[in-house]
This record gives sequence, structure tokens and C-alpha cells, in this order.
Amino acid sequence: MSGTLFMFIGLAACCLAPLRRQRRMLIFVWLGIWSAMYGVLLLADARILVAALPRWSGAVLVSLTTVIGYLIFPVGALAWLELSAGRMRTFLKTMIGLGLGLGVVGIGVFFVSGSADALILPISWVAAAGLVVLVVVLAVPRLSRKYLALPNRAVVVAGTMIFAVEALYFNVARLLHYQVYRITGSMGLAALLFSLGYVAAQRALAGERRLLSIENELVIAQEIQASILPSKSPEVKRLEVASAYRPMTAVAGDFYDFIAVDENHVGVLVADVTGHGVPAALIASMIKVAMQSVVACAQDPSQVLSGLNRMLSAQRGAQLVSAGYLWLDTEKGTALYSGAGHPPLLRMRGDRMELIESNGLLLGVLPDAEYPVYAMSIEAGDRLLLYTDGVSEPENGHGEAFGAKELERVVGEKRRSAPGELLEQLVAGIRMWQPAPAEQKDDITLVAIDVLA
Repeated sequence: MSGTLFMFIGLAACCLAPLRRQRRMLIFVWLGIWSAMYGVLLLADARILVAALPRWSGAVLVSLTTVIGYLIFPVGALAWLELSAGRMRTFLKTMIGLGLGLGVVGIGVFFVSGSADALILPISWVAAAGLVVLVVVLAVPRLSRKYLALPNRAVVVAGTMIFAVEALYFNVARLLHYQVYRITGSMGLAALLFSLGYVAAQRALAGERRLLSIENELVIAQEIQASILPSKSPEVKRLEVASAYRPMTAVAGDFYDFIAVDENHVGVLVADVTGHGVPAALIASMIKVAMQSVVACAQDPSQVLSGLNRMLSAQRGAQLVSAGYLWLDTEKGTALYSGAGHPPLLRMRGDRMELIESNGLLLGVLPDAEYPVYAMSIEAGDRLLLYTDGVSEPENGHGEAFGAKELERVVGEKRRSAPGELLEQLVAGIRMWQPAPAEQKDDITLVAIDVLA
């Protein structure tokens, strides 16, 4: 009954671990194997069960119990390794290496000579040394806090002490040639497995709670980031504006904004913070705040980028940002563009396509950086496209980037489509360009502007 119970607990623990593919769940695998191995040893001592087995299975059972006897200590040490830290990990790895080395040699000797106990004594001494060190570390609170990751030390101390007493009795009795049964150590190992399993479950639940808390915070962060992005395209005479925003993760480092001064004037900013996730999203939020301070100079792209740059440069350790800013004046039919280490502005006029690059340093590098401005005329039929490098950098299965050439091809093919339809085709084209199982590698932001009659 005891052997069956240990086998069942072992198999249940091993089945539980794959349900959550996390590093913390590995301890359940080692505890499960440890419990199942001990269950096999107990069942091998059950005479009624052994007698019911076929005669040929006797040799197999002897081989199996010998292998388990040599390897059960390293498996138990691997379970402890998942709860250790610092020098304790180094010590346990050394014990595991010694145990495995002696175990492999002992198994080899058994299969060659038939001697099942040739190296049992050295392994017992190694196991005893490891147990003594564990008991000492657990007994001293300062050492256990330093070298063991235990959410509940008292439970593990109790289980280990019971196991240590049982193990001491079992090994001393065997050395003195007293008759002992494996069932003698069952209570001790059961107490130890329960205590380690309880602590492992506490760690797993704590990890789940942290993950749930992080997910909740990410949802809130996603809502906040969505609130800082434009809710709709600006309404400007003679312009049709569309945007597409595809973050790689829940929150992103890409940012875009419109400064609609009046019905004839609008500024368009597209920015890309280095990195991804929450840190990049925080910088993107800072850019949104900083945009309020440059509204007064919205008609001057150089001043807009310089103002944003001064703000980011003042933040020590701030991530770098690439940005492109476009000012459109539909009354005069002119446009001004300036970039800060940003992919070039794409302008399509008829069948001719042009990449306009007017770059200064990335935002946040030097506080007094200057940003050159490119002036151009706009006329009916022109199409302007601002985008981040998440559009041009995705690679296909051959390692070829989507790049300006593929971007120009899609824009050229869809020159008669509405801006919104063009952006949908571009996003779809980027996804098709990448290998089927590949995930999005960067945030994608696009702003398309058509000049109307």
C-alpha cells in the first residue's frame, strides 16, 4: 500500500509539472521521480507482489532496484537544488556530480560482475554528508535565508528533521546488520516529500499571483497607452489622413500624434523608442506630455524636435528615440519635414516615388542637437507616408528585410487605394513577408496622408 501510494504521488507530480511550463515547476518533476523511485523499491520488497510476477521478471526487478538504489540520491539532490541559492547550489551540484559518478560506476559494476552493493557504501557517505549540511543550513535561520529559497522554513525544517532521524536509523541499522525494511523509512521520506511539495506549491502559487498581478497591470498600461494615442484622424481641408498602430506586445514604444492647429494646418509626429514593452511605453508617454510644450512652435519641425530632444536629454538614462515630424499647410500648398534618426518620409506623386531624409541625431543623445528641415510643395494627388522601422526591418525566411524597395512596391501597387486600405495592405504584406510561424519582432506604426483636390 505504501509503495503504491508513493508511485501514485510520483506520477501525479510528474503530470502536474507540464501543465505550467515554468522553471519553478521543475521541482515537481524531481519530487515526482524521487517518490516513484522509492515506491518501486517498496513494491519490490512486497513478497506477495513479487510472487505474483512471472518468473523471468525476477532478474529485471533486481536490475531495476539496483539502478534505483544508485540513482535515488542524485534525484533527491536535484529536487533540493531547485530550492537552493548561492554557494548551496554549488555544493549540491558537487554532491549530484559525485552521486551520479558513483552511481554510474556502481551500475556498471553490477552489470559486469553481478555485485549489487559494490559502491553503495561510498554513495551512502556522500548522501549522509549532504544531509548533514542541509540539516545545519536549515537549523540556522541566517544560513537558510541566505542559501535556501523557502517561503515557509518551519515546514521544511520539520520534514527534513523527521527524514534525517529515519535515515540515520535506517543506515546505522543496516551497517550493524540489523534487519530493517524499507517501510521503516517511508514515514520519514513521506514527511520530507510533503514539506518540499508544500513549499514548491507555495512558490508556484506566489509566481501565479505575481503573473496575474503583472497581467492586470499590463491591461491598465495598455488602456493608458491607448488613451494617449489619437482617437481619430484630424479633419483638415484637402487632406485625408489614416493611421495604423500594431504593437508587438501589450504596450509598445511606438507613438504618433497630430497637432491640428486649424482647418488648414496640421503637424504629424511619428516616434519610435528603442526597446519594447513597459520601459519603452513609459518614454512614449513622456513624449505625449512633452508634445504639449511644443504646440506653440508646431509650424517649425526643427523647433518641435529640438524641444522633445531637450526634454529627453534631461532624463538621465532615458532610452533613445527616433522621430519624424511633418508640418502641412494646405492653404499655401507647402510642407516641412524633419527627422531624428528616423526612416525617410515617403512621397508619391503620380507614378514617381521619392524617399525624403532630413535627419539629425536621435532624440536624447545631445541636448543641443540641431535638426535640418526639408521644405517641399504639396499638390492634389500627392501621397505622404510616415512609418517606424518595424515596417522596413522584418525579414523573410532568406534573411532579406522588407525594406524600402518592398515598401515602395506595395505603395505603388495601391496608389489608387484610400489611405486606410493602403495601410491594411502594408500590414498584411509585412505579415506575409515573414515566415509563417514567426512572431512580430517590432512595433509597427504607419500614417498615410493623401492631398485632395
